[in-house]
Amino acid sequence: MLLFGPAGVPFSSKAPSSQAGIKRVAELGLGCMELQFVQGVKMSENMAASIAELATLHTVKLTAHAPYFINLNAHDSAKISASQERLLQTARIAAICGAESIVFHAAFYLGNSPTEVYGVVKKYLAEVLELLRKEGNGVLLRPEVTGKESQFGSMQEVLDLSAELDGVMPCIDFPHWHARTGAANSYHEFVDILDQVESRLGRTALENMHIHLSGIAYGKKGESKHLLLQESDFNYGDLLRALKEHRAEGVVICESPNLEEDAL
Repeated sequence: MLLFGPAGVPFSSKAPSSQAGIKRVAELGLGCMELQFVQGVKMSENMAASIAELATLHTVKLTAHAPYFINLNAHDSAKISASQERLLQTARIAAICGAESIVFHAAFYLGNSPTEVYGVVKKYLAEVLELLRKEGNGVLLRPEVTGKESQFGSMQEVLDLSAELDGVMPCIDFPHWHARTGAANSYHEFVDILDQVESRLGRTALENMHIHLSGIAYGKKGESKHLLLQESDFNYGDLLRALKEHRAEGVVICESPNLEEDAL
């Protein structure tokens, strides 16, 4: 089964809190919600535990998005350590919330070759995973397919990390990949991506997908901003057909500016 839901609290919620968001998601008949820690992890453990109870009560599956301020390829070692700490903080609070995975933007190339950056990201991500497993934290880390040429996060990079590191799985942002490549926007191209996921990671990866979906505006350097689905050239209908025919399962998180409307 594919569950659909918003990236954050629905705009139609009675309050801007995660608790109100979970209730509204359930009222709308949606199945999931991504907790947004993009500006930092500022949730207490007690609050996280209450959110987990509420999500279970309303049968809403939770995921989380780590802070934007992560760059595992930073040229300053202090910034790398801070990036690792932000991943750890997100994974720890997400686990208490009952979320099974966290999404993050891994790095920028900063003039280094993609091959160099891949090795660096893999090294520092492995250190984070080792710490989490020592703590008994089984949350999956999901590097996101990114929308700009300056960002680490090509389809191949994300799939390779997922194949090589236990505890890493991809977040496939199809509109980002469309914006980054200027292609990847037809039924056959979507099928090819899903075939790559299955070939590289096995059938279980198609049964546990984390997808980001929205309209997208882009230029020569890739993504510029998210749009409503109807205002974008992104061919989401054929993507949904490809997902259905591949019997994909997991979550589809809507990042359109109208959140729950496009999720619905």
